[in-house]
Amino acid sequence: MFLGQTSGWHVTQSVFNFSFLYKNFNDLSGYCLLLGTFFSIQKLNDFYTTNNRNYLVVGLLPLFNIFLFQFISAPSPDVPVYIFSIILFFYFLENFKKPTPEVFYLIVILVLFLVYIKNTMLTFGIIPIILLTLHFKIFSKKLLIPILLTTLVISLFIIKNMIICGSPIFPSKSFNNLSMVYAIPDAIENFYYDSIKHYGYAVTAQQYNSMSSFHLFLKWLTLPKLHGLFNSLIIFLIILVPFFIYKFQNKKSLWILYIVMVLQLVLLFMTSPQYRFFMNFILFFSLFCFACLIQNKKIINSLLALSQVPVIIVLFISVNFNGFSNNTFMQKSSNFSISNIVFPHTNTKNNTNFITVKLGNLNYNSPINNDFFWGNGDGALPCVNKDQIEYFKKYFNTVPQMRTNDLKDGFYAKKLSGNE
Repeated sequence: MFLGQTSGWHVTQSVFNFSFLYKNFNDLSGYCLLLGTFFSIQKLNDFYTTNNRNYLVVGLLPLFNIFLFQFISAPSPDVPVYIFSIILFFYFLENFKKPTPEVFYLIVILVLFLVYIKNTMLTFGIIPIILLTLHFKIFSKKLLIPILLTTLVISLFIIKNMIICGSPIFPSKSFNNLSMVYAIPDAIENFYYDSIKHYGYAVTAQQYNSMSSFHLFLKWLTLPKLHGLFNSLIIFLIILVPFFIYKFQNKKSLWILYIVMVLQLVLLFMTSPQYRFFMNFILFFSLFCFACLIQNKKIINSLLALSQVPVIIVLFISVNFNGFSNNTFMQKSSNFSISNIVFPHTNTKNNTNFITVKLGNLNYNSPINNDFFWGNGDGALPCVNKDQIEYFKKYFNTVPQMRTNDLKDGFYAKKLSGNE
């Protein structure tokens, strides 16, 4: 079931990790942050000559490197979503009044890529639609490429999901009739769909069903550590940003991005309101407010230099983040060593041992002493936590089995009979 979460970014990383050459290539997110930093520095230099505030907003992105560095070694699409969102917003703001077909194509590509690697970015589709509506005469005869690209990406998205989990969209309760024979059972898919919604509020299913929307909101707002901090910051920005836009840069393009931000928050409240799904807007509008208040070159350069000090400290010295997160995998930083100049760090923080478990026609590797329900570690395929298998066997009477004797043909969910 966990494979159903495989995004376009995971697929991209699997293509470029070159595992047939070396098993530890897995830093595509770090490379993305590096490119984003170069883009940011370039725009900061442009700001010093043009005094264009949009350039400054992008140029200040390295202020958040201490936060972004915690994600660069993970296969999650979070970092590319944050970086490409900032780039998208920049080109939208800069070309809102007089967009060229080339810029429109670029914006369409960025939106499609963001949605492909993170389907919670679906609200970004509003951006090219608004540009098309406002400048229809310019683009009306140049829509073939965007239409073909959109069709291609949607097709790839559906094909990917059909191959991996047997359903056009995962997790979803809307496409059960279009599922393949090897699809994840509806009961398990619905369980997962509901569990990620409850996880966003840090409540159980029973609590979620018994609490009012207002009490769920208060619960979400007062979550401990980073969750509560960023959740509060989201609401603070929702309230504060209109005043900054109105006072410092009262432009329709910024109001549109603000509306997209509000719609994104509404969508997340309906699905799973985790702050990392909203972090791109936190980054952008925090930097926007900062750029409205401070534009002095010496102050900006000093702050950017000082912001890199904690990055260097965390890079070389082990730091305990217990005060910021309850996630055991994020409570201790990974450090750079001299050997990493030649040999990349391993793909996992866990030095996990594995046992081979036989279940019907499936022999799988399970991590030993792993408390993380969804965690596998870097085990030989097929690899899954035994506790996860036992849970779905106990509560859903279902176990995974190989479709054939060849691993590449995948798995199917077998419904157990009463005597199995």
